[in-house]
Amino acid sequence: MINIAMISYHTCPLATLGGKDTGGMNVYVRDLTRHLGPLNVHVDVFTRSQDEHVPHVLHDLGYGNRVVHIPAGPEHPLSKEQMATYIPEFVEGIKQFAAEKNIHYDLIHSHYWMSGIAALELRKVWHIPVVHMFHTLVLMKNSVAQSAAELEGNYRLEGEQRILREADCIIAATPAEENQLKTLYQADTSRLTVIPPGVDISRFYPIPADEAKAFVGTPPYERMILFVGRIEPLKGVETLIRALAQMRHSGVTCQLPHYLTVIGGDPSVDKRKMTAEMARLQRLCCELGVSDLVLFLGKRDQDILPYYYSAAELLVMPSHYESFGLVALESMACGTPVVASRVGGLAFLIQDGINGYSVPDGDVNALSERITFLLQNPRQRTALGQNANAYAQDYAWEKIARRISNLYHKLLTPATVAVE
Repeated sequence: MINIAMISYHTCPLATLGGKDTGGMNVYVRDLTRHLGPLNVHVDVFTRSQDEHVPHVLHDLGYGNRVVHIPAGPEHPLSKEQMATYIPEFVEGIKQFAAEKNIHYDLIHSHYWMSGIAALELRKVWHIPVVHMFHTLVLMKNSVAQSAAELEGNYRLEGEQRILREADCIIAATPAEENQLKTLYQADTSRLTVIPPGVDISRFYPIPADEAKAFVGTPPYERMILFVGRIEPLKGVETLIRALAQMRHSGVTCQLPHYLTVIGGDPSVDKRKMTAEMARLQRLCCELGVSDLVLFLGKRDQDILPYYYSAAELLVMPSHYESFGLVALESMACGTPVVASRVGGLAFLIQDGINGYSVPDGDVNALSERITFLLQNPRQRTALGQNANAYAQDYAWEKIARRISNLYHKLLTPATVAVE
């Protein structure tokens, strides 16, 4: 048995998906932890407490693994810039927990840059290896930012650079991310390894469309285009809405009645509490005359997502940047084809014309054309969906978790254990 201190400082792996800071990373940490249990790897996931009413220790990940909410600053959501100031308090809380439980950790696995900083501070005391995964890179995010408000400051870049200098191993999700670390950050290639995220194929699998539609309340004759993700400019939802408007104006929606379901964010709160991006997208729907074709559902539990994936004709990921694109992999595992921007991990996952379609980032015409083609060609949808499901099997968490476990053992006993 080896003990891992998993750090997810800014977001809890048990949080409901679709919120401001909840997405693929939450799923990654949660599912990796669950699948490390059977491999004789014990994991404690440390996250900042954001709700004083939630127990500080939860056993929701199986095999004795724990989620430990460490008070660091006020126990409510904060901006990431504010959270960065409470990292030292968070580190002290982890040290105190380990001392009280009399537990020795063999390795630290951190996620996102703030967690990495905490991990490096813990290593000064514990003298154990640090494995880090960035999930997103500030130089990539800033390169596609569409406004000054989306830019992140030098404090994050300096943090990422420190982690790259000091961590024992950096996991990149794809060869594309590995190349970004090499070219943009001049990272030490000897400490980089590529291991993609996994997908839980026991949860994400094809559900008969009629059963899926009945569950989510969609009439059998309706056609659903699906988006799942955080509601922020980086996700490119505006491009998708504009593509839908173009399809309406060209008469496609008359020939093939369909609508767009958007899962993510909170569309029903008071306008004064609604995020700027959600309000902007709702105004855009009105301006383009497609409000009746766009259904904003808000956040949904991940256990329900397989029904939505299976009920949809296709999933669209019009992101301007994705380090991997876990939502695409979940949809593929459900046998639902994906139309996605040709960026980051999506360019790696989507094999154009084989298991989905890739389109240029921000290209409304190309996106509307591909969506229209798939709606008009059910045989092609079926073929792409079958290929997508077969492709996703190689990313089963059972396989990915074993690669991660082998990496841990390699760092602890480098002469005897090989990484798959």
